[in-house]
Amino acid sequence: MKFDLKYLNRIAFWISTLGIFAIISDFGFFQERATQRFFDGFFFFVLAVGIVSTVSRYLSKKRKIRKKVFVFDLLSIGFTLWIYYMYLFVGVPFETDLLLENPIWVRVAVLATFIREFSELKVVYNRTFLNPAQLFVGSFFLIIFFGAGMLMLPNATHEGLSFVDALFTSTSAVCVTGLIVVDTGSYFTEFGQVIIMLLIQIGGLGILTFASYFSYFFSGGATYENQLVLGDMNNSKKLGEVYSTLKNVILITFGIEFFSAVLIFFSLDTQNFPPQLSKVFFSAFHAISAFCNAGFSTLPNSLYESGFKFNYALHLIVIATFVLGGLGFSIVSNILNYLKYKSKRVLFKNKNFESRPWVLNINSRINLITTACISLVAFVLFFVLEFHNTLEEHSWFGKIVTALFGATTPRTAGFNSIDPAAMLFPTTMMVFLLMWIGASPVSTGGGIKTSTFAIATLNILSLAKGKTRLEVFRREIADISVKRAFATISLSLIIIGLGIMLISIFDSRMNLKDIAFECFSAYSTVGLSLGITASLSEPSKLVLVVIMFVGRVSMLSIVIAVFNKVKHKNYRYPTEEITIN
Repeated sequence: MKFDLKYLNRIAFWISTLGIFAIISDFGFFQERATQRFFDGFFFFVLAVGIVSTVSRYLSKKRKIRKKVFVFDLLSIGFTLWIYYMYLFVGVPFETDLLLENPIWVRVAVLATFIREFSELKVVYNRTFLNPAQLFVGSFFLIIFFGAGMLMLPNATHEGLSFVDALFTSTSAVCVTGLIVVDTGSYFTEFGQVIIMLLIQIGGLGILTFASYFSYFFSGGATYENQLVLGDMNNSKKLGEVYSTLKNVILITFGIEFFSAVLIFFSLDTQNFPPQLSKVFFSAFHAISAFCNAGFSTLPNSLYESGFKFNYALHLIVIATFVLGGLGFSIVSNILNYLKYKSKRVLFKNKNFESRPWVLNINSRINLITTACISLVAFVLFFVLEFHNTLEEHSWFGKIVTALFGATTPRTAGFNSIDPAAMLFPTTMMVFLLMWIGASPVSTGGGIKTSTFAIATLNILSLAKGKTRLEVFRREIADISVKRAFATISLSLIIIGLGIMLISIFDSRMNLKDIAFECFSAYSTVGLSLGITASLSEPSKLVLVVIMFVGRVSMLSIVIAVFNKVKHKNYRYPTEEITIN
């Protein structure tokens, strides 16, 4: 019986996989009536196989029934049977104009079937075959090329898309950059925009996060090897916390995106959205794009578009969303724990409350202070420099909101509420620095990261004071952190400098400042541009593709993926000092 069940599960998985490809073909190509009927029949066949496979697991396998999994399976089977009933006996086709006027609910059920069957597979990561860095880099590489293929489908665009432009757009979405070669709102169909939105979500979180958590959720366990690999990729300090960390990442992401979408929805002017459904999609798209620090917008000029550039409530919501996304999952989780601790301390201060030191850890403190200081200085400078320039058309409150937006968005968010090309030269130079620094580590943002900038600054102060150790908040920073920080800084400048040199060769007619701005924006996955992206030659676009990819996965991860780790050796050479200056 176990033998039969094993093969039944595999057959169900491969059939559900074919169902996913059928969905892609159904949405991506124009279908004849006969072909459409075949697809519809095949979808119902996939659902039937999924029900048989799920029920057989409970009847044939002696295992502990997990409540959450049982509830999911019960709801899935109930939803599928309801669809069968409505189609066979009531005759309602469930049509909606969300995606090319196709019966979407059947496709949703097929997708749920695929997730369930995929999660039953015993996925085991082999560190001897691929180390965590190679697995991380490889997953982004595959998703980018898969996304490029999806964007080249006939129904994804109104006029078709070349491979280079599709690859550029896919890379920009997966690497949550936001640089575009064609207008997202007008060039792509609703299906194409949904693809971009999904690529942004997958790129922001990582496909391995989704796959690993769903596998753990349904199986209820994981191998030691899987925990080691995921612990390395998610910076979990304890193996037992690997999957709880993944759970927090997913809950925080979808929670913030949901509330952000709701707030965006109610902040919008209904006159700009004749169909109510387009208003819903706009809210969801921009909430995901903002939290993932992608900078993609369905508006031609981002939030500088007429009807949106004076919507300060919308601007503040978007700022809050991309700042939370740029702080990083570990920091947001630590802040939530700190607020929970403080609230309990206030409520139970007279009831033998147990005091805990360092609830807000040193990583959170350094990144929060660095983020606050950089944002404050940038806000003041932006407000003063642009007061009679790009801020001229706004009221006093509008100037404050727009200056805050301009000071925070270069740190990998990529949205713009002004015309970046109209900024004064000193402001543009400040934006260069902000883009290069970027967001916090383990976040959806890019750049060298605030912690790297903080460690480099603290190291300079430490050397100036004659110290041999780097100390902050009564803690000593590990030497490996200092080494990583300076390696990250060096590699970033090498990649950006090489990119500027190559693009200046391929597009010599371009202004050097514009080229440099583009390369800094690409490496730091910002998405801001001075308006030259679409007019670049194909070789220059490919250079930016590489820079965006390197900026997202980090050059240090690529170097680690390429070189084999040296085994620890029990000796040390004599120490010598090298002349530096």
